[in-house]
Amino acid sequence: MSSKYFQELRVYKLAEKLADEIWRIVDEWDMFAKNTIGTQMVRSADSLGANIAEGVGRGSYQDNRRFVRMARGSLNETQHWLRRAYRRKLLTVEQIDLLKSILDELRPQLNSYLKSIGNITEKS
Repeated sequence: MSSKYFQELRVYKLAEKLADEIWRIVDEWDMFAKNTIGTQMVRSADSLGANIAEGVGRGSYQDNRRFVRMARGSLNETQHWLRRAYRRKLLTVEQIDLLKSILDELRPQLNSYLKSIGNITEKS
């Protein structure tokens, strides 16, 4: 496995940026919105970075790929909750534009990261 710390990965930094923006937004919502959509959205966004970090720490490329795939699932879940929040008028157009710009950068980075892990062969 690479000795590169997960905190140095561009994909991890983008995941953190997304999670922090979502936290900042949800923190302003009323309790009902926070306790329903907000909690789910924050958890799925936080899970992105957590899965990237855990994958790096697992010690094998196979495990790392598995956790990056879970991170992709968390990204899809986060997008689901963002859609729900927008449809329920919890997000402004400006907030969606900001989050979309992060997502538009994060998704291909995550896919590229997964592909790069898949092209590395483990050394004995």
